[in-house]
Amino acid sequence: MKSNLLKHFLTTAVFMLLVNLNLNAQSGEPRQSPKITASGKIANAKVTITYGSPSVKGRKIWGDLVPYDKVWRAGANEATQLETDKALIIEGRKLPAGKYSIYIVPGETEFQIILNSETGQWGIKESGETTRDAAKDVLVVSVKPKKSSTIQERLVFMITNKGITFKWAEVEVPISVS
Repeated sequence: MKSNLLKHFLTTAVFMLLVNLNLNAQSGEPRQSPKITASGKIANAKVTITYGSPSVKGRKIWGDLVPYDKVWRAGANEATQLETDKALIIEGRKLPAGKYSIYIVPGETEFQIILNSETGQWGIKESGETTRDAAKDVLVVSVKPKKSSTIQERLVFMITNKGITFKWAEVEVPISVS
């Protein structure tokens, strides 16, 4: 009898603890870099990009917060994800339908765009390096960044019938997609 009572007490205590933790997590402040979804059609393909959208907040982004020549998770929090229901041609290279993580290697005059088959992972490790496993890269292309006419406070991905553009701070990067 005492054993059953103890089990019931422990089960109830653990349940209450989990409920309390869940309520605290739900009532917490919203993410500083909110999760955003951009969707659109390119050719006949439905394309969706899900990403954490960080803010500039007066910081120097390119070459500082996001170092040149190092792999970046293309957003904040979880690795940025692209999903397409049909094959795409990105900068002249074929990408099969599916889900991919987007990583970017920014440079002063050129950005590498990397689509990787591993999805669902957090964007960086405790060491600060990205979670990208280069062996799972499906497509790597180079594109030319442009100086924006205005400062983009929050990172944004836009999908148009001509492709994908991401903008942040004083830089915009058009990616040709068909």
